[in-house]
Amino acid sequence: MSIKGRDKEFRIPKVSYLDFKHIEMDRVLTMLFPRLKYDGYASRRPPRGGDLSVDEFLEDFLEHREWFAGFDKHPDIVRAWIETDLMDLVNRGKSNQALAAPRPLHGNTYKFRNAKHTRDYGAAEQIYWMLFYARKGKGQAARDALKRFFFPGIDLVTDRYDPTASVDVETQAILRLDHQVTQDMKDSKEPSRFQPLCIGQADIMADDILRLLAYEPYIPRSVLVDYLKTLMAFHLALYHLKLLHVLPKLVKQRSGNNVCTTKDCPINPDLDNALEGCPYQIALVVDMGEISNPHMAELARKSTDRLYRQIPSFIQANFVVKKLDEMAEYLSKKTGKLATPANGFFSIGDLVSLLKPEHDADRQAYFKFRLASLIEESSSGNGDVDPEIREVTEMGLGEFETFIEILMAYRGKYHRQYITQCLDSLLLKNKESGLLAQSRTKGSPRRFVLGSKLLEVLLQVAVLTQDGGQFVTREVRIEELLDFLRHRYGLYIDQLPEVAQAHSSILDRRALRLNLEAFKRRLREIGFYEDLSDAYVTQKVSPRYAIERIDRTNKGGRSK
Repeated sequence: MSIKGRDKEFRIPKVSYLDFKHIEMDRVLTMLFPRLKYDGYASRRPPRGGDLSVDEFLEDFLEHREWFAGFDKHPDIVRAWIETDLMDLVNRGKSNQALAAPRPLHGNTYKFRNAKHTRDYGAAEQIYWMLFYARKGKGQAARDALKRFFFPGIDLVTDRYDPTASVDVETQAILRLDHQVTQDMKDSKEPSRFQPLCIGQADIMADDILRLLAYEPYIPRSVLVDYLKTLMAFHLALYHLKLLHVLPKLVKQRSGNNVCTTKDCPINPDLDNALEGCPYQIALVVDMGEISNPHMAELARKSTDRLYRQIPSFIQANFVVKKLDEMAEYLSKKTGKLATPANGFFSIGDLVSLLKPEHDADRQAYFKFRLASLIEESSSGNGDVDPEIREVTEMGLGEFETFIEILMAYRGKYHRQYITQCLDSLLLKNKESGLLAQSRTKGSPRRFVLGSKLLEVLLQVAVLTQDGGQFVTREVRIEELLDFLRHRYGLYIDQLPEVAQAHSSILDRRALRLNLEAFKRRLREIGFYEDLSDAYVTQKVSPRYAIERIDRTNKGGRSK
């Protein structure tokens, strides 16, 4: 038996724009470009005959000798360069290898995409609208800064390339091919606009993006693009890990949280303790990957398991909100029994309030019809009710609760699998730019592990501070850095979360001490830290690139 039509619909942008699947950040960035360019709208590309291939790009490089001098003498080398450095390929190295799009080094690369290979499953929308609604002007500033960074050498009014613009060789090579796609336009379909359920996480992401882009004059463009991909994946992961915690609580309390509003959300990325006052903070106990510290790996495993075990509760809560949204639309537009809110749509708080006793009659009447329809469509040809449905209906629940339980019975496992895959991909599992590790053995446990490249990105953010409206770098004590990671992102390296500290053992404290030593070694390995003394106060992290006030900046930008 299978559930059909709208009964099995799960995605609700009011909660998340994601269609939970495995997500590749190259494709997310590619699909974010048109939304930045067209202020939230997607692009509509005229149809073309067949997909673009690596061979077509190679032909252009070899034909235009005035642009690419000497390339025609070494076609094999040029092809390898295109495949390795310029193109995002699916099934790389396999017989079914195909071009998704050029690597997202420039905003106009989205015009060269092959649509079926560049699905981002709603992640670009999620990022854009998080930035759109971020408060105190940070979201607008971050979108403007991203647009300036990703569209150099392009007049956004005429969409023409300026050959005099100064860009790196890979970006210049891609821009020279811009004539392949002469038509591109804004999609006429109005985008859905919904404020993120956690506006504070959007604020922190916008602030982090602004901090990273302060390094634009000092860091090679391709490196900074990789930094941005890593940072965006990290924030998408944190946001959705928090959703696993928030949404079931809202459903359980049958109302929104008055603290979680644009006006009252206490999260403030300008403060040292950015998350202070947030009632839905999440804590990630992070292992630094030291093989000789198995107890720390176990602490990180338990922390990971605790969050991933919330996925079934989130699925059920998401089904509840989705089906209440369908009911609210019906009661407001078809029967007039429910007034549409002044803002024109039902928020998550409005929807979960429909679980209150005063709405029981309308809710049970609506879902009595939906339940009967679901059972009829799901029954076999001879009219026999599926055994799983019979089991649920014999539990004596109300019509709405029965409807949700049937959806969970038939779709719960499916969504759990794909949400797990999605979180794994956003946490960049088993990558140096990620926050999650899992061995290849089937059924092996996951644990939070801080990869070196992700640590590098977070360090670049951590050593920046505001001075007269400008970002400048500074030295940071180890203790300050650990506080920053804990109070801004919920990453616990040298201590357990407060709720667990009372029950910590001697083994726990020893494991955390060894984890701190491993953290310092990692800092030393990536070039941010030198031991000048055993004194704790003199153990500082130094910025890799020195950014000073405009009138005093070093020409090279390198730290002295």
